[in-house]
Amino acid sequence: MTAATAAGPGTQHGGTTGAALSVLPRVLRQALGWADAHRSGFVLPQDVLEPHTQVNHTLKPLGELAQLCATIHRSTVPGTPEHGTAGELIAFAWEQLHTGDLLLELLRGEPFAAYPYEIYAAFAGHGLRHEGFERLAGTLSATRGWAHTEQHANRELGLINSERRVGTAPHTDPGPVLARTWLGGLSEPWMFEGPSGYALTHTVFHITDWCCVPERMPADIDAYLRAWLPPWIDGCLESRQWDLTGELLAVAAALPGPPPSALLDAAWPALAAAQAAGGAVPETGPPAVSGDGDGDPYPFLACYHSTLVTAFAAALCLKRLMDHRTKGAAA
Repeated sequence: MTAATAAGPGTQHGGTTGAALSVLPRVLRQALGWADAHRSGFVLPQDVLEPHTQVNHTLKPLGELAQLCATIHRSTVPGTPEHGTAGELIAFAWEQLHTGDLLLELLRGEPFAAYPYEIYAAFAGHGLRHEGFERLAGTLSATRGWAHTEQHANRELGLINSERRVGTAPHTDPGPVLARTWLGGLSEPWMFEGPSGYALTHTVFHITDWCCVPERMPADIDAYLRAWLPPWIDGCLESRQWDLTGELLAVAAALPGPPPSALLDAAWPALAAAQAAGGAVPETGPPAVSGDGDGDPYPFLACYHSTLVTAFAAALCLKRLMDHRTKGAAA
């Protein structure tokens, strides 16, 4: 799917004013409720540290649960059910990691790997720390090997942001790293497709600390995204790429200045329509036609990420739209 084929009936033709605000509270509540009801899917196996265990099916989902719920917690009002549920899910994930002990063991076994550090950073940003992990990580991050690990530019930006969250000086200047990314190069918009789409969303997540610090976004990237997010999201909706749609809507919420209200009003009802009664959102393809309300129309691995991303994007967009409305009323 490319932007050149994104001429469907989604965001290009606008939406009803206020349409996003009419669906966002329900979408957030149901998606977060699904994650809470499916904690068993995030439980780590006893052999999680063994070489044969698949990280993508164990630590990765748990780390994503922690990271996305950390942003939801930051973006929701204290005292609300969503704020409370997000905090409970972060605490659950921390317990699964034995309050950081498991991450320390993982780092000892794979001192050359960045992902234990990135998982830890999600908790550190929430105020959950582990002295032993940070001591070892501090030693490793001072090595030449850490500074010269070869990885894609957007992945390196993720490590730089993780270093910031932990409180360590970044191992390199993020500016030249950003310039090497697909987004930082302001690539031709018609070159947009799945892999470049996910690369650009994560570039934004990393430079804006998971969409919570929009002012870190350079002006040229802001202008580029405001121009091209509408056709990209339109194409994703037309091709039923719900997971990527959610990530792009989170990017829309990370733009500095006024939120792109017309885009959000056009896109959110379409994504909301893909959400099952129990809150789950499929990654791709036609949504479940009907369900019995048990919240399980899809296998866990086929919907956990897209459902978390939907909750993440909904919390961010709801906050931006409500803040903008409050500022408008006060003006």
